[in-house]
Amino acid sequence: MKKENIGIIGAGSWGIALAYLLTNNGHDVTVWTRRKEAAEQFQKDHENKDKLPGVVLPDSVLFTSDIKEAVTGKNILVLVVPSAHLRDTMELMKPYISNDQIIVNCSKGIEESSLLVMSQVIHDVLGNDFPRKNITVLSGPSHAEEVGKGVPTTIVVGAISESVAVRLQNVFMNEVFRVYISPDMKGIEIGAACKNVIALAAGIADGLGYGDNTKAALITRGITEITRLGIAAGGHFETFAGLSGIGDLIVTCASMHSRNRRAGILIGQGKTMQEAMDEVHMVVEGVYSAKAALKLSKLFDVEMPIVEQVCEVLFNDKPAKEAVADLMLRDKKVESHKIEFPEA
Repeated sequence: MKKENIGIIGAGSWGIALAYLLTNNGHDVTVWTRRKEAAEQFQKDHENKDKLPGVVLPDSVLFTSDIKEAVTGKNILVLVVPSAHLRDTMELMKPYISNDQIIVNCSKGIEESSLLVMSQVIHDVLGNDFPRKNITVLSGPSHAEEVGKGVPTTIVVGAISESVAVRLQNVFMNEVFRVYISPDMKGIEIGAACKNVIALAAGIADGLGYGDNTKAALITRGITEITRLGIAAGGHFETFAGLSGIGDLIVTCASMHSRNRRAGILIGQGKTMQEAMDEVHMVVEGVYSAKAALKLSKLFDVEMPIVEQVCEVLFNDKPAKEAVADLMLRDKKVESHKIEFPEA
């Protein structure tokens, strides 16, 4: 395996977990964080004690708050910043990015102002001169807390170039981190963004004291909503039945590692959206994606009743119990329009 020089842009839990993984795979890793004091503390401890305690990185990992140092001379740039800050971060990086670098986006979201997924935001900032084949995505059911402990994990790399995808597959894959590849970047990114919104709904149901029946219903109907939107936006059905679709949705709705589920639980227990985000003490991506997903559904004329009710709870102070009641009492439906009743 070729040794790569990798810059990780973002030192939160997922950035640190990927630094751990990639260093153990034999690559040179530099991690960028925005604040100089944080970079100095990480360089001293080689650990983010706040976001991912217990995962101590090798001394070979370098930390910096200098974006030029983090970007220049790297073969691969891994973006692990909140989706709401991706455009601003790309603007900082742009002067130092060269056309032979591969960008791996790990941010999950839809930009509300433009309704672009994250790879499209990257392309929008860098312009047409930067090769689109070098903009890729990494997604799937992968909590940082488990990747940092070497728990077996499986993810997918999305890229329009098979050779680029295979290169990244070789970079990330090891005996506990299995990597599949796919050309369906749009499907992967729609699934990644929308699953966070459904996970908020699952958490709200937990906070209300509902049970496994409710959770199963939200996951099942949630993937139906995500698939409808994803296909309308240009994704492929198979993607939503895979790792970045139902796989990521299950883990995000079911695990207490999920900040979206945890925030939802607090909202279901009566806290406001802001109180929940403050208590989780991490970026809750589903809050930022909810409005954008709803706008995108209206653009493509796709029904997303769960996403719609999540937005009502988050932004219009609708009581969570009332939102559930409205979901349950919607007009009667058939489960699948592709299965027809035989003639009587």
